[in-house]
Amino acid sequence: MDKTILISETSKETRIAILENGDLVEFFVEKPERTRMVGNIYKGKVENVAQGIQAAFVNIDNKQNAFLPFSEIGDPTSVTTMMESISRDEEEDNEEETELRSRGRRFPQIGEIKLTKGQDILVQVIKEPFGTKGARVTTDISIPGRFLVLVPNVDFIGISKKIYNVSEKKNLRRIACSIKPKKFGLIIRTVTKGKDKKTLKAELQSLMKIWHSIEETVKEKPAPICVYRDMEMAASVIRDLLTPDVEKIIVDTKHLYRNLHSYIKSVSPEFISKLEYYHSRNPLFEQNSVEKEFEKSLNKKVWLKSGGFIVIEHTEAMTTIDVNSGKFIGKKGHEKNSLKINLQAAKVIARQLRLRDIGGLIVIDFIDMEEGENRKKVNLKLRHELRKDRAKVSLSPISEFGLLEMTRQRIRLNLLYAVSEECPTCHGSGRVTSKESLVTKIESWFRRYKVKSKERKLHLHVQPEIAEYLNESTGHLLRRVQLKNLIWIKIFKDTSVNINEFRVFSARTGEDITEKY
Repeated sequence: MDKTILISETSKETRIAILENGDLVEFFVEKPERTRMVGNIYKGKVENVAQGIQAAFVNIDNKQNAFLPFSEIGDPTSVTTMMESISRDEEEDNEEETELRSRGRRFPQIGEIKLTKGQDILVQVIKEPFGTKGARVTTDISIPGRFLVLVPNVDFIGISKKIYNVSEKKNLRRIACSIKPKKFGLIIRTVTKGKDKKTLKAELQSLMKIWHSIEETVKEKPAPICVYRDMEMAASVIRDLLTPDVEKIIVDTKHLYRNLHSYIKSVSPEFISKLEYYHSRNPLFEQNSVEKEFEKSLNKKVWLKSGGFIVIEHTEAMTTIDVNSGKFIGKKGHEKNSLKINLQAAKVIARQLRLRDIGGLIVIDFIDMEEGENRKKVNLKLRHELRKDRAKVSLSPISEFGLLEMTRQRIRLNLLYAVSEECPTCHGSGRVTSKESLVTKIESWFRRYKVKSKERKLHLHVQPEIAEYLNESTGHLLRRVQLKNLIWIKIFKDTSVNINEFRVFSARTGEDITEKY
């Protein structure tokens, strides 16, 4: 697979696009005023313990308190002392096991958590804050490197399940056992394949320095404070995604090129030739046809090759995806036509989930199919396509109603929220009040006003489109409102007023009296 990483930096944003065989599959955005928090470690202060929802709220010096579920507290007895180590001896895993070790933790039982308000606690961000929700944090601290992940206060060795060669795994486990400090866990990452003991030991020493620095900061500085900040997005993407199948890393600013050159040279010098500086006048993303694909990824409707389409809708609780036949007619029966569209949709949906970074609960409404075998084919197709996704996913079978429920790991804001803001007019609903309904609101306002005030000369400010509707529509709405309420009203076309709103001013004083009545 031909994989390319494009990184474009401006004064306001850093954008990263990942292409596989020329197709845009992942897109990341980072803004200076809203840098990523995932991976950061904080010495926080417990603000509140809510036994009813089995969670605590922790002040980490951010706008919103972080959310700490009790299930994210590894050992309830370890939270009372900040740097108390957790010593939990475990037997060696079978050499052929491919799953990562569980971090040697036991899950707390109800009533075991003894957190108290004002208590200091060390936490790490595992999910970005979103809307009114604060960041999600855990007490299971881990410090990622290029080849290893250091996990303090536990005792285990984990090997990436993507390392399939048994002898390679045995060799890496032997190396890890020989260099692992006591009461620390190590996770061996996929890119570690083929690395020698000297390379891994050097990185481990670097990670241990970071941990000792964290310990010192925790002892000396009062909470709340950030004691460890993860890499910027560009460097973290290189750290996590730079594998032998990456053909090129193209950067369009000298500053970022120098930083990445220095980082790659220090951790994986064999890949330094893959890094390129882009100096053409034509924008990097335009040159590689990324901009058009990016714009498409913000649309609700995505077309399929057959003429069908999918519609992606975001809600507070979940994301819904509807599959439609659209322009597709087909020459076969309904069942076969539905199967064809659903199979195409499954491939596109998997790519869109990854590209838009959609997480949480997702419900997909496929076109109804009568045969259980066909529903199974669509389910298997979606599972196959989702294997390319780095995020954890879980799928249920397609129901007899054509619905498939799934979850996808949510870490960052999805792409739509990362590059857009809430509309100040519709406040996220995507719709505005109709002219008729707005006129009803205006009439109701004047009725209330007539009862409470004796002043009879007013100025009404509305959008030009609404003003014309009031003056020209059948029945002369404005004249009717005036006669009914015995009020003289002069309309002003005001583009500063939202299309959903109106403002009323006193003709005598010029005061805005809208909110008074």
